Parts: sequence; C-alpha cells; structure tokens
Amino acid sequence: MLSELILSEMHQLSSKGQMPLHRQLYEALRRAVLQGKLHAGDKLPSSRELTQDLNLSRNTVVAAINQLVTEGYLVSRVGSGTYVNDQSRPVTRLQPAREDKGSGLSSRGIAASTQFTSAQLEVQPFTPGVADFSAFPVALWQRLQNKHWRMTYPEMLDYSYGGGHTPLRRAVADYLRVSRSVPVDMDQVLITNGTQQSFDLCAHMLADHGQCVWMEDPAYWGAVKSFTAAGLQLHPVSVDPHGMAPGLLDDQHPPRLIYTTPSHQYPTGAVMSLARRQQLLALGRQHNAWILEDDYDSEFRFSGPPLSSLAGLDHSGRVMYLGSFSKVLYPGLKLGYLVVPKTVAAAFKQAHYDLNRPGQLPLQAALAEFIELGHFAAALRKARQSYAQRRKCLLDALQPILGPSASISGAEQGLHLCLQLPTVLDDEALARRIGQAGMVVRPLSAYCLARRDAKGLVIGYGYATLQDIAQWGPQLARLVAGALKDL
Repeated sequence: MLSELILSEMHQLSSKGQMPLHRQLYEALRRAVLQGKLHAGDKLPSSRELTQDLNLSRNTVVAAINQLVTEGYLVSRVGSGTYVNDQSRPVTRLQPAREDKGSGLSSRGIAASTQFTSAQLEVQPFTPGVADFSAFPVALWQRLQNKHWRMTYPEMLDYSYGGGHTPLRRAVADYLRVSRSVPVDMDQVLITNGTQQSFDLCAHMLADHGQCVWMEDPAYWGAVKSFTAAGLQLHPVSVDPHGMAPGLLDDQHPPRLIYTTPSHQYPTGAVMSLARRQQLLALGRQHNAWILEDDYDSEFRFSGPPLSSLAGLDHSGRVMYLGSFSKVLYPGLKLGYLVVPKTVAAAFKQAHYDLNRPGQLPLQAALAEFIELGHFAAALRKARQSYAQRRKCLLDALQPILGPSASISGAEQGLHLCLQLPTVLDDEALARRIGQAGMVVRPLSAYCLARRDAKGLVIGYGYATLQDIAQWGPQLARLVAGALKDL
C-alpha cells in the first residue's frame, strides 16, 4: 500500500516538471507524513524493499531517506529500522481558515492590491501613461552595456553607497540645470529605481505615520498608492485650469507633504500658473511642509515656451524634484532620479542605502555614457517628433465632437490628453463601451479622490501608432458623440 501511494505521488510530481528521482521520492514521503497518510511511529520498509518495490536504485532511496531523517520527518533506530518521527506533525488540530477576501492582509495591503490593479493597465490603443519604446536603439544600448560589463571593476558589482553612479548623477544635474532651470549640483541627486521608489523614500524620510499629504484631485494613482501604503492621510485639493487650487478650507488640514504635478497635471493636463506656484511655495513655508514636484513628462512639450520647474522658484529648500528616464527610453529600465535640498542630501543618501540597497551600477554607467555621447538628446528629439505627429492625428480625429459639451485639456505637453465632458455624463460607462470596441481609455472620475464633478476621458497617444490613431480615432469620436447625443 505504501509503495502504491509513493508511486502515485511521484507520478504527479514528475508530470509537473523535471525533478530528480531522489527528490521525487523525498517529496512523496514528506507529503505522506504531513498529510497524515503516514502516522507518528509508523515503520517504513527497509531501503532494500523500497528499492525493489519502486524500481529505483538503492542510492536514490538512501539519499531521500537520509534527507528526511536530517530534517526530522523520520528517525532511524539502530538495529530496528526507520520510523516516522513523533514530532513530525503538529499535535494541535488546525481550524479551517475563515472565508475572508482580505485574510491576513493589512488595510494598506488590501488597498494596494485592489486599487488600480495590473488588469486595468493592459496596453491597447489610447492607454494613457504609456510610452512607445519600440524605437529605442537596442543594438547601441547593448553595446554600451557590454562595454561596461567587460571593463567593470569589482566595486561596480557592489551596492551603491553615494546615491548612484557619480557620472550619471553629474549628467542628470547638468541636464536639469539647462532644460528645467533647476539649481542643482551633483551631490543633491539620488538615482532611484524609478518614481515609485522616490515616492516611498520621501514618505519615509519626511512624514510620520498618520500625517497629512495634500493630493491633487484628480490624482495620479501611483502616488496615491505609495502614500496610502506608507500610512499617510490623504487630503484632496481640487484642481482647476490653473493647477492645484488650495483654499481656506484646506488650511484646516495642515500638510506635511504636498504632492503636485505642476507642469502637466496628471490626469487633467492643467498647467500651474506662476501665481499658483508662488502660492504653493508660500504655503509650504507657512505649514513647514515639503513639496514633491513630480515632473514626469516635461521632455514632451509641443507648443509654447518650455516651462520652468517649481524647484527653480524655490528659495527655501522645501521642494523635492522627481524625474524618470522611463518615458524617453523604456519602462523596464527602472531608473529615475530624486533631487533633494542640500540640507537633507546626506540623510537621504544614507537612508536610500539602508532601506533600498541600490545597485545596478554597470547599468547606470551605460546610461551615463548614453547621455554624455548625445544619444539621449537624439532619442528625445526623435520621440518628440513622433509623439507630436500622433498628438495632431488624435486632435484631428476628435475635432468634430468638440464644442460646448466637450473640450480638450492638457494637449500642449506629455503623452496623453483629457477630454472634458459634462458632469451629468457617466464616464465610467462610456469607458466600458469604448473598451468593448477594442480601445482602452480611462474615465476621469476614476482618478478623483473626493470630487464628483469631474467627468471625462483620459486618452493616451504615446503607445498608439499613427496607423492605430487613424483607424481608431474616428471610431472613438463616434462613440463619444453617441454618448453626448443621449444626454
């Protein structure tokens, strides 16, 4: 009977993949003990008998038995044989688990695993927030990486102690001073594994559990998830055509952090006015709060002069500047940067090392050279031209439905635009209808924290080709027109 049980278990294990015979026998016996099919004190057949019954070599049987004895499942008694150990199974009877969707998860864990899940981020035409990385110069990138792997010194295989690879931090500082008017030197730059890690680091370093963070409303979902997971209290601040608009009622919830996307508000695309920027900086000083400026797509501006950063106006050292290489290069690169005031730079570097154990120095070295040799600027120019054509094609497709009931915001910059619709329209139902037609757009209301008056569609053109937009754009416009007609 035991041999038949073991053979059945081994057959199931072998069907699931390549596993050595001694490991199959080990697993089969271990499961029999844990599941109570072999009881404490039961005697096993001798290794010779098992060899014959199972048609295995004696070395295979002995190896499995010895491993089980070593781990305490079995006990060998000299002159007597091998038995199931009395201590191999718990003596208490386990109660069946309660039916609970969030069993074992914290409230933060439940929120993190149920809001904006990966199933909602499938890449299809018009998915917002996604760049086209198909044109990335892969061969050139591989040559640079191979070069640095060949010449890598041992210390390049260690963790990063100083906030990142020095040449890359220098290249980032030079780029930001010229392109974004950020007064920064290399020592203020930390290389992170992308914007999400920058969020986490700022939350840990600048705010305690339960403190308040002002969030734009509508809000970027990635920031919402990070700050919620850090245990911060989110206070929504409405966005208008001039950006984040704090009022007197908001002052009743003093912030420790203020999160904002001033150059191209996500998702509405609003550009924060100079007066509003100065107001936000003053509020930061008044509340002794830190301002997190997420400059996620400033590289792609298609009309009007380049916008200065909020960090470039800051004279109090209260602004943290966050950026990423994912939009220009490719998302899987997972490299971003965080610029911090000089007063906290040393503390941030130490915490970054202790909390995140940053590395990838050969990858950072390849990126530094990619920037220094002008390839980053060339890739940016090419991407900007391509996205400008896609943007125009999408605007042309949507033009017939624009009017008193539908307007576009945020089309001057970035990889998406926002189609503003009447507040009485069910934008979630409209987004589902568009999804059934094979396209993915996001309802504006899904980004809202407290507001109920923001309705529209967030439409991306970064991942859609010109051919896709030419094909799907008119169909998207017809579906929106139909929804407006039904109001």
